Amino acid sequence: MKRILIPAGGAILATGLLAAGLAGSAQADTDVAKDNMATTAANAKAIAQFWAENNGAALKAAKESNVWDKTDVAKLQTKGGYSSDTKPGSTAPIGEEKKTTAKVQNVNLPKTIGKVFFVNGKGEKKWCSATSLQSKYRNLVATAGHCVYDTGSNSDVMSKWVFVPGYYQGKAPWGIYVGKTAYTHYDFDVYEDYDRDYAFVTVYNGVSIGNGTTKKVTKAEWDKFQGVKDAKDEEITASEYQKCKDLNGGETPDCWAKANTTEDLVGPDYKGAVKVLKEVSKEQFDAAPNGEKNGARANRATVTENVTESQYKSYDGPGYRKIDAKGNFTITHYFLKYWVKKTSSVKYYRTTFFIVEGYVKDAGRLGDNVGGQGFAWNQPTGKYVRVFGYPAAPHPDGNKNYTGVTPKWCYGKTTKKLVGSAAKKIEEHVALKCAMTEGADGGPWLYKYSNAKRLGYVNGVTSTFNDQDGNGRVDYISSPYFDGETNTVYKAAASNWSGKIV
Repeated sequence: MKRILIPAGGAILATGLLAAGLAGSAQADTDVAKDNMATTAANAKAIAQFWAENNGAALKAAKESNVWDKTDVAKLQTKGGYSSDTKPGSTAPIGEEKKTTAKVQNVNLPKTIGKVFFVNGKGEKKWCSATSLQSKYRNLVATAGHCVYDTGSNSDVMSKWVFVPGYYQGKAPWGIYVGKTAYTHYDFDVYEDYDRDYAFVTVYNGVSIGNGTTKKVTKAEWDKFQGVKDAKDEEITASEYQKCKDLNGGETPDCWAKANTTEDLVGPDYKGAVKVLKEVSKEQFDAAPNGEKNGARANRATVTENVTESQYKSYDGPGYRKIDAKGNFTITHYFLKYWVKKTSSVKYYRTTFFIVEGYVKDAGRLGDNVGGQGFAWNQPTGKYVRVFGYPAAPHPDGNKNYTGVTPKWCYGKTTKKLVGSAAKKIEEHVALKCAMTEGADGGPWLYKYSNAKRLGYVNGVTSTFNDQDGNGRVDYISSPYFDGETNTVYKAAASNWSGKIV
């Protein structure tokens, strides 16, 4: 187990526990960093609608996380390693406990996995992989720490953070779950130590967005309503308009009149014709006939005005700008004179106001809908795990095998080979032979995974992507080692209720 300490000189050091006095409740209190995300139900509702509107357009527009670049894809090292700080432990999963345990050959994907979507410090829509996790109130998501905190811009928690289990092409089959509170290890929150690159996020009850019941309301009710609404104008007769006025004692937002004036081009001999000026570009001016011979409808006129330098520079109309020999700023306006027939009329309208009730519905608790994986810590390496995620990024050599549309999986024994990244302070990761690329980061490493129950124990989350044989392709992934301090962070998150959005 590694701890980041600040000695008297102020330098940051990575060190093991050398005294029992550093352990215990005082230490546990310093392990947990807690940060708010969506602080109110109204804020959470707006975030859910941001991602769901226009048939999930924002969800579809998001790209995979890109924390790791080609220079970060390192070769694994065998020196160093983790050290267990307590005895191995585990917390059982929830959901689908009564299913059979018959062995099958195909891999059944867990219902708990999905994508977390967020907006980073650059304003980019991004996503990572994640899973629902067992907790007291069935409201917890496990993912990578860098999928919660914007380490790239060294800013606070990601904006508009949501979890969508079972995500597929803009669809949220079990609803959208907005993050309320993020729990990480103090060393990741403060020092960006990737040996603690994990996060547990409590989420509000999910919401399903769409459909609903359309209801006709008054203008006052329409103004107060905070959800989806619409208004429709329809033309009515003068008698209908008068009845509405008489009934309401005058014009209302429901019934109103609008005067319309049209100008139809006519010849100069048309009875009642009126001559009007219309400003045009110099090209239109030059192309128009000069005078009214042979029934021509237009003749020409120009006006030149002196303006200030700022007016000259800001002008963007059709007139011609010029600086004369004396340095004066001028704009010449060109006009064509037309003969028109003016017609005035009044049209009457009625506005109908609608609201959509039930457009945002409560989808219930996350764990009730998709279950929750168990949690394990201080487990030895060399054990089989099954890793799930949504890889999408190309390999460092530019080759791309993944789309990020559907989840993929890897299976094998964990190894104590470690990732060499001094910049990210990595000394205690565990690794797995796997070719998944970015987009899979944050995805769960499931220990003792039951293919029949689709449940296991989260014993890691994908953090890094590595090139072991040096051929420019990812062949190993790694996870922080889950120890007793990880369990402390998990327990702090697992005991907190989030509430409902609607």
